Amino acid sequence: MAVCVRCRVSGRVQGVFFRASTQREARRLGVSGYAKNLPDGSVEVLACGSEAAVAQLKEWLWVGPPAARVTAVDCQSVDIPPPGRFTTA
Repeated sequence: MAVCVRCRVSGRVQGVFFRASTQREARRLGVSGYAKNLPDGSVEVLACGSEAAVAQLKEWLWVGPPAARVTAVDCQSVDIPPPGRFTTA
């Protein structure tokens, strides 16, 4: 059964390839959704997939790419149909 979570990742997460790196990790895990920059400097990530794969991606969000400095990851479960693939916006 697929689960979906929407996460807001805060810290130094824009301008450090966070979205592209998240897309690569999500696709490796078989997770669909998106990563997009928000006006306040954070990144929103929607992740849908198996419970285990989404949990792994949530853990990865705390690390991100080498130049990122993550200070917070706040996730909430959402009840939406899973998108077909992982994209960036």
